[in-house]
Amino acid sequence: MADGQGAAPAVSKTPSDFLKSIKGKPVIVKLNSGVDYRGILACLDGYMNIAMEQTEEYVNGQLKNKYGDCFIRGNNVLYISTVRS
Repeated sequence: MADGQGAAPAVSKTPSDFLKSIKGKPVIVKLNSGVDYRGILACLDGYMNIAMEQTEEYVNGQLKNKYGDCFIRGNNVLYISTVRS
């Protein structure tokens, strides 16, 4: 766009920035086994170990368990996603 208007400039956001921005927010953590954990992200470390609150465990899309607090070892994590409103 020659007039300087058009697409907004791309904002560079690192994975670390993303993880910092979702602390205290609802997330979905998918494990290598296919199990999903949904809850509030309390904290995580450099090894991707995750602590969650108000956690629900889903197996094949079905709610299986509810936990107050949950700790997930980082090497089991496939991905972390924010919950869309």
